[in-house]
Amino acid sequence: MKKIILVTLFLIALACQKKDQTEKTTTVKDEHSYSKPELAVVKHLDLDIKVDFDTQTISGKASWLIDNISKGNEIIFDENTLNITKVTLGDDEKETKFELGAAAEFHGKPLKITIEPNTTKVNIYYSTTKDAVALQWLTPEQTADKKKPFVFSQGESIWSRTWIPCQDSPGIRFTYNAKVTVPKDLLAVMSASVNPQQKNDTGVYTFKQDKAIPSYLMAIAVGDIEFKAIDNRTGVYAEPSLIKKAAWEFAELGKMVVAAEKLYGPYRWGRYDVLVLPPSFPYGGMENPNLTFLTPGVIAGDRSLTSLLAHELGHSWSGNLVTNATWDDIWLNEGFTTYVEHRIGEEIFGKEEAEMQDVLTRKDLDDNIAEYGATSPDTRLKVSLTGRNPDDGISQIPYVKGYNFLKVIEQAVGREKFDPFIKNYFDAHAFQSITTEDFVKYINDNLIKGDKTLADKIKLEDWIYKPGVPSNITSVHSDDFTAIDNIQKEWRKTGVKGLSQKIKSTTEKQHFIDYLPADITAEEMAAIDAEFSFTKNGNFVIKRQWFVQAIRHEYKTAYPAIEQFMIATSRTGSLMTLYKELVKTPEGKTWAKQIFDKAKSGYHATTVQAVGDLLK
Repeated sequence: MKKIILVTLFLIALACQKKDQTEKTTTVKDEHSYSKPELAVVKHLDLDIKVDFDTQTISGKASWLIDNISKGNEIIFDENTLNITKVTLGDDEKETKFELGAAAEFHGKPLKITIEPNTTKVNIYYSTTKDAVALQWLTPEQTADKKKPFVFSQGESIWSRTWIPCQDSPGIRFTYNAKVTVPKDLLAVMSASVNPQQKNDTGVYTFKQDKAIPSYLMAIAVGDIEFKAIDNRTGVYAEPSLIKKAAWEFAELGKMVVAAEKLYGPYRWGRYDVLVLPPSFPYGGMENPNLTFLTPGVIAGDRSLTSLLAHELGHSWSGNLVTNATWDDIWLNEGFTTYVEHRIGEEIFGKEEAEMQDVLTRKDLDDNIAEYGATSPDTRLKVSLTGRNPDDGISQIPYVKGYNFLKVIEQAVGREKFDPFIKNYFDAHAFQSITTEDFVKYINDNLIKGDKTLADKIKLEDWIYKPGVPSNITSVHSDDFTAIDNIQKEWRKTGVKGLSQKIKSTTEKQHFIDYLPADITAEEMAAIDAEFSFTKNGNFVIKRQWFVQAIRHEYKTAYPAIEQFMIATSRTGSLMTLYKELVKTPEGKTWAKQIFDKAKSGYHATTVQAVGDLLK
């Protein structure tokens, strides 16, 4: 009997320990949130909203279950451009006082609500305004089918507070239920455990997210959307004209999930679906839990760009499962995910493709270090974004420098040790938000373990806290790219005829384009274009890279296609690449401003801001 009691007590203790792990909220100071979670923190959201396309507003009630840790008389939320009409407490809806503090650029205002020591529920009645950065309202003409309106949200990094009053810090996690009322001819989907797969007759949809997530992963989309299954736990949402193309393009999605699980343990979110959005979506993809949002530019017709899916899927472990506690720690999300993306890609597409991707990633790192300057503090992995828009941290540095740092560790210890380490890292911090310092302690305790020789091989401090690239970066090589480099040396003598039969994949074409001779002429550009048809038939990535060269070398035949490309997409990173190239000459800057004037009405607000700042 004593043994039974001891075992029972042990199991209870273990269960409590697991509960603590999965419900932990980091209380590290977040410079980009007004909330004070160490005093009072949200735990669960019940959201009841109506989506109104006539007024382009979302309105309703956000009911928050809270933990009043300090037993004090105040809880602070973040809000930005919202219209707060009333706040009540508890199920009996006792009205209470609220106050909006002074506004700060990018951050909005603190919403200070008077509560009681025993308060467990706060109800906030509100509506959004036309200035909600997170919401992109599209007319029918701005959609693929051009028949019905569309709206979607983009919360990262601190924009969820523009459509929901929340404690908008990645270090604060909560579960949610939602009731969403939309026009009856449209479908609503969210970053929820289960989404509807067809429209109903009422226009009312309910959602549940039973895994604790940070506010930036709250997401909604409403439009004329259809669903098509890929397998028993994956599928695709898109507008009717795109649904068959999207389902074909992403046919290997289920295989990607299996490949990721093989490396890093079970997928813990239930379903994994993707939603193809209209072109104004500002990113390649956004890893909203259970429902990745994707740019339509991924649909190339030949599955050549689906590696982007590996990145967004990878976030189901690094980013969504284990999250950066502040935006200063964003490399924990993006560096780890880029590493996971490469490993999934190697599993699916083979070692040769992985080696080519390594070379491309190294070029991205070199290019970004050159752009920022090797001594710039923004080339550190652990950055300081105090007083700045945290979107400034979403450069390529945390992605590609973070990836190369993890490659250094992999080389130092070998995959046979590094793979279990990463899997255990995900397990140990599942559904938690952590800082860079938490990671440093974990790797020192569980991998380096006081081994000075190993520590010297890895150089943690140099990679994380110093600018530039440390000397121990791993070497990269691709035999396939070497063959293309040899072609690059000879084609001016032998001509370009037949090269398209030797340089076939998107990765190979990108490398070929990136390393065209610096003194290439417009006539030579025309000959290459005639052979490969980059201007007319290239996929999104190929066109972007080709257009960079066309701008540099004044290949004017491509100019109409460049303008059309820059008007048709709102992917901030890709657009900035082209706008930066254009503004290097006075004539190019004038053209850039003309394109921007034509295109900005279809750009996402964050894209407008980024390009507008560049063109000032």
